Amino acid sequence: MIGVKTLDDADVKGKRVLVRVDLNVPTENGRVTDRTRIERVLPTIREIADAGGRVILLAHFGRPKGGRSEKDSLKPIAAAVAEDLGRPVAFAEDCVGEPAERAVAAMKDGDVLLLENTRFHPEEEKNDPGFAQKLASLGDLYVNDAFSAAHRAHASTEGVAHLLPSYAGRTMEAELDALSKGLENPQHPVVAIVGGAKVSTKIDLLENLVARVDALVIGGGMANTFLHAIDIGVGKSLCERDLAPTAQRILDRAKETGCAILLPVDAVVSAEFKAGAPHHAYGIDAIPSDGMILDVGSQSVDRINAAIDDARTVVWNGPLGAFEIAPFDQGTVAAARHAAERTKAGKLVSVAGGGDTVAALNHAGVAEAFSYVSTAGGAFLEWLEGKKLPGVEALKTGR
Repeated sequence: MIGVKTLDDADVKGKRVLVRVDLNVPTENGRVTDRTRIERVLPTIREIADAGGRVILLAHFGRPKGGRSEKDSLKPIAAAVAEDLGRPVAFAEDCVGEPAERAVAAMKDGDVLLLENTRFHPEEEKNDPGFAQKLASLGDLYVNDAFSAAHRAHASTEGVAHLLPSYAGRTMEAELDALSKGLENPQHPVVAIVGGAKVSTKIDLLENLVARVDALVIGGGMANTFLHAIDIGVGKSLCERDLAPTAQRILDRAKETGCAILLPVDAVVSAEFKAGAPHHAYGIDAIPSDGMILDVGSQSVDRINAAIDDARTVVWNGPLGAFEIAPFDQGTVAAARHAAERTKAGKLVSVAGGGDTVAALNHAGVAEAFSYVSTAGGAFLEWLEGKKLPGVEALKTGR
């Protein structure tokens, strides 16, 4: 798996194992409202503890800007982890220094300890070597199971990996394996589906994809910018008109690389953006001047589904329309369900990620049917953009 050691290579019995996890979970009044990220790191924690390792969890929470704040404390999260893990989780009031050292010294084989928010120290985000050394002194081995933080070169995600024998946790391993099958070493034909509101947030992503995939489906508000670039009127739709030259450059690059670009051929249009608003389907060359494109039309969905039928691999980021509001969710739901059916039939590897994408697939009821759905957000996007992720690179080059 792209040059990274995993827990299969580690002897954890009797060892202090620093495990970087993502516990930056949504909370309300101190209660965790979505436990997805906790659930994803449980296999790694259990495996190390069951093998007699001493699990020392490193994590960040919120945006404390290098200073202590009660609202950004991980202490309430320790209780949630213990509940889901089904075993006690001790908590240390700091991630370095005497409180951490005392808590680690009290551990027995199989124990689990959560250290306080690493971002309470400004040295964390600066990847300060001295701070990384303080963290490393608490452990014998290092395991990174936080792919979602792997695009950050911080002390707990990158620095420590160079100071201790380092391994990928099971969630990190699964993510890297899925991403390898998605773009690094995929089965062709590869189709990328990219949606969302703005081209400006996904220029690097689009430029990388047109050089690596066989077909690129562009949907959502960003498709309007491409339609405008080829002189198709989009009425009052969301459109970054100043990025028309960028869109044209991407279209030209796709021709050079032999990547087929699929833009909408019809659209669902309304005069207002609200649930249940009156709407009508139009061919893409007949959009009313006072109308807003809010979803792809049925003919566009048919073309997207045909591309999915031809594909062996689909990489998906971003919805095809304003999926949060019915009836403008229909295009995204239809295409997502079609990809899910092909995946369940064993005919497709489907990899998806990004916040809106995860929400859209959950809305369509198919997230579990995709080969892999990444909750990593920024790290997933940077991977799609072809960028090297410091947390992953450190596992390759670390001790």
